Amino acid sequence: MILSERVALVGNPNAGKSALFNALTGARQKIANYPGVTVERKAGKLVLPSGDSIELIDLPGSYAFDATSPDEEVTRKVVMGEFEGEAQPDLLVVVLDAANLEQHLVFAQEVIALGRPTIVALNMVDLAERDGLTLDPQALSKALDVPVVPTVAVRRKGLTELVDAIAAMDASADFAAGAELTLPERRLAARNIAKVATLSESAERQINSGLDRVLLHPWFGPPILFALLFVIFQAVFAWATPFADGLEAGVGLVSNWVTASFAEGFFRDLITEGLLAGVGSVVVFLPQIVILFAFILIMEATGYMARAAFVMDRLMASVGLSGRSFIPLLSSFACAIPGIMATRSIADPKDRLTTILIAPLMTCSARLPVYLVIIGAVIPERQVAPLIGLQGLVMFLLYVAGIVGAVVVAFVLRRTVTAGQASGFIMELPRYQLPQTKDLLIGLWQRAWVFLRRAGTIIFAATVVLWLLLTFPKAEIGESQLDASYAGQISAVIQPAFEPIGFNQEMTLALVPAMAAREVAVASLATTYAVDSDDEEATEEALSAEIAARWSLPTALAFLAWFVFAPQCISTIAVARRETNGWKWPMVMLGYLFALAYVFAGATYWLAIWAGL
Repeated sequence: MILSERVALVGNPNAGKSALFNALTGARQKIANYPGVTVERKAGKLVLPSGDSIELIDLPGSYAFDATSPDEEVTRKVVMGEFEGEAQPDLLVVVLDAANLEQHLVFAQEVIALGRPTIVALNMVDLAERDGLTLDPQALSKALDVPVVPTVAVRRKGLTELVDAIAAMDASADFAAGAELTLPERRLAARNIAKVATLSESAERQINSGLDRVLLHPWFGPPILFALLFVIFQAVFAWATPFADGLEAGVGLVSNWVTASFAEGFFRDLITEGLLAGVGSVVVFLPQIVILFAFILIMEATGYMARAAFVMDRLMASVGLSGRSFIPLLSSFACAIPGIMATRSIADPKDRLTTILIAPLMTCSARLPVYLVIIGAVIPERQVAPLIGLQGLVMFLLYVAGIVGAVVVAFVLRRTVTAGQASGFIMELPRYQLPQTKDLLIGLWQRAWVFLRRAGTIIFAATVVLWLLLTFPKAEIGESQLDASYAGQISAVIQPAFEPIGFNQEMTLALVPAMAAREVAVASLATTYAVDSDDEEATEEALSAEIAARWSLPTALAFLAWFVFAPQCISTIAVARRETNGWKWPMVMLGYLFALAYVFAGATYWLAIWAGL
């Protein structure tokens, strides 16, 4: 029998390889980088019962040999003996997480199919038992046709048996290579092998498995996800109404108090027409923002959000986009800035660039006030079916339009400027659990504070500047203040470009400060109508009344269509420039978003007119 001289630990990330490596080698290890890459190389000496020493290598975590990241590329090359200056391992030890056996068996089958001397270390069996799962190592060994040794690396359990198995393995023996299976075939085989190796599992795990069979089903999963999103947007309107009415009443009371307490003049007008009409018109949407994020936080805390990523992965893969892009895109529903920054986890540069370019199409929370005020003004508050309101339905369709737009743009990009093959997407699925009330409240407070901080900084500054531009110079008798003001003069210059898509002067003017933050469009409209109106009441209801009276339905729908694809705020463009190391791609982003917004707003406007709306 020939002893192995080099043994490599392979497996998925989070399988406990590093803990096992440290337990087997102790202080007898060296850490460096592989030549030419920044991937860490860990090697150490493993002392066998005979006293002989062999080299043990801890390879980076991988999900497949079809490498999609530098880590996976290093693992593939070392295992295959293709890495220059790195000898091929004589023996492979596949480390599996016993609590996630089915998922880890997918890559394990690919390793075993190489036909090389292989041992399986069934690690973290204590955590599996804690979760109510009891496994049969002998049955798993028979199913895989390789030795299986149960271990608990952090407690040094099973290490002696693993070292004995390594010492007993004949590195010169011939092993039959397995059949080459497709990824779906390996996943199906992994499920069947896991069933064979499972002696018992708790009722909780059975419930979790049953939920996954439904929520991750290729036919049932997507409708469930979209039904949940539909419920969320119905709730945004139905549940937030009492709280929004209370905030609106509060803003109205403050406005009335200011009007009664201060003499008519510049200062009073600044507060009522500028601050309260502008900032107040945005702040009243805080309840809707909180409800939206409450649903998002609950989905994350319960473990459903990761499942939603897998459901959406099938759709994204169909347009050539890596499933790894879903998490950054999901973050973009809150704000495109953290979404774009999260693309750093995407190894493929073309995948990453595509994700950056389409992240702005995800409907961020800054659009929500715009949607809410326009929908509330022009869409009737009526039921189209039991428990289904028309306003919530329109909101849902706007979000769907953004997702569909992102899918189409990704499809075009992946076949033109960012052409390439889609890579697979595998991630650890968290356990289902009930959200902690404390964590939920902290998360909601943080997001509410971000919204209020924007209202007190960006929106405040933009509103004051806009109010000044709208207030001066003063209109003559019989002349509209909007037409006479500097702001009116600016909008008159750019208005002809937007007139073909149905935009009036106030709408065109709102687009300019909205480049600072999209919700500023609401503040802009509120300030504009407050300055040009004799009524000084600064409420969202007053703004909705002005829009309902002045805008036609085709015009309002065109404005909504514009904001589905609206060019990003300045901060997002700046982050895109930093992440792409230049202005080329941010300018491409800005250009295509402007073109999409203009085309779809115009199409919406003329189709609505043609339909007689």
